Amino acid sequence: MGKSQETFNKKEKEKKRLKKRKEKQEKKEERRANSPGGGLDAMMAYVDEFGNLSDTPPDPTKKKEVIKASSIEVGVPRREDDPEDAVRRGRIAFFNDSKGYGFINQDGTQERFFVHVNGLTEAVQEGDKVSFELEQGMKGLNAVRVKKV
Repeated sequence: MGKSQETFNKKEKEKKRLKKRKEKQEKKEERRANSPGGGLDAMMAYVDEFGNLSDTPPDPTKKKEVIKASSIEVGVPRREDDPEDAVRRGRIAFFNDSKGYGFINQDGTQERFFVHVNGLTEAVQEGDKVSFELEQGMKGLNAVRVKKV
């Protein structure tokens, strides 16, 4: 007759595994019995008509209007470019004539934009007030059609 495949070591490991499982189950039951929570209802939070969180459900008699599902827009609406917003104003912060590039600080926001000599309509120097438009370049926004103001 063949020898059992269960060795002493395997039996001991199985006993330990079952003991751990039993202890874990007992701890789980003990936590459930001693927990102060009242289940899902105790965890619910509601938003009142002013946007404040409360633990009581909103009063249906105070409901103001019915919102139609078809009127809800899902997603971000497309932004329309304003033609007046396309022309910006700023000041030349740095310009290197020999290398043919510089930077413009936009008035108000102080954002800095790269400008290349090819984007100029006339010669500029540091400190000149200019108007310009923006185009997407390889490394970010570039100022183009730069004119002195």
